[in-house]
Amino acid sequence: MQTGRYVITPGNELYPSLVEELENPPELYVKGDPELLDTTTISIVGARLATPYGLAVSEMAARISAESSLTVVSGGARGCDYAACRSALDSGGNIIIVSGVGADLIYPAESTDIFLDASDGRGAVVSIVPWGTEVHRFQFPQRNRIIAAFSRSTFVAEAGLKSGTISTAETVMELGRNLYAVPGSIFSPNSSGTNKLIADGAIIIRDEQDLEQAIARDYNLLRGIVHHEGVPRGEVLSALFASPSRPRELSERLNQDVLTVIKTLSEYEVMGLVSKLPDGRYMPSKDAFLSHNRRER
Repeated sequence: MQTGRYVITPGNELYPSLVEELENPPELYVKGDPELLDTTTISIVGARLATPYGLAVSEMAARISAESSLTVVSGGARGCDYAACRSALDSGGNIIIVSGVGADLIYPAESTDIFLDASDGRGAVVSIVPWGTEVHRFQFPQRNRIIAAFSRSTFVAEAGLKSGTISTAETVMELGRNLYAVPGSIFSPNSSGTNKLIADGAIIIRDEQDLEQAIARDYNLLRGIVHHEGVPRGEVLSALFASPSRPRELSERLNQDVLTVIKTLSEYEVMGLVSKLPDGRYMPSKDAFLSHNRRER
């Protein structure tokens, strides 16, 4: 479907199924690609007046999410929202901006580039208020509820105790969805909210590996690696990360033709992504493991 302007109502095949679980789900005004609305998503939120730490955390979370084939949902505000959207786009992913104003408007102006990218083939801008609706403070709590409803998991990068980010997290908990939070300094007001979320039961994300594992557990998705030649990890390499295997074992496990598997393994071996063991099994190479853990960029 081409990008454009759409009004999508509950019951429409393009309406996001998770948002439809809300009581009285609203109609959605969409600018961009509406087919992205019901893709597999993760919401990433955080402070508008973010610290360098919060910005770095947001960028990390969005990069890993994009590399795990997740569409990143955020609010498009300055700070953590912007950092997450920009990082997801720069990592080759797609974004959904849930805006607090009309989907045909840009707010705030500092986020112009991500709004334009989202509405021009790299994602979608979504709003629950009609076209042309300007800024009104009461719209943003409603917007935050939609961000929380969009995804089965929400990642909180940085938040104070009283903030829109915390209200989004509270909706996540009300909906019984997964809530991830990153700990911060006990001396930082911008981390007091995330630290409290963790104390109240949010899933603690201490590093990249924690987020990879959470995504693998909650979405059944493995993060893709990119080798120097730009070749993404496919099903065969994903299976080898789980267990070194022979071509026929991989063929049976993946329900693929054995000759196709052998060809794929040969290509990966030339690229340095796999190595063959003396007993005929293949395993990911050291280079692949290093790339997978993001120690080689």
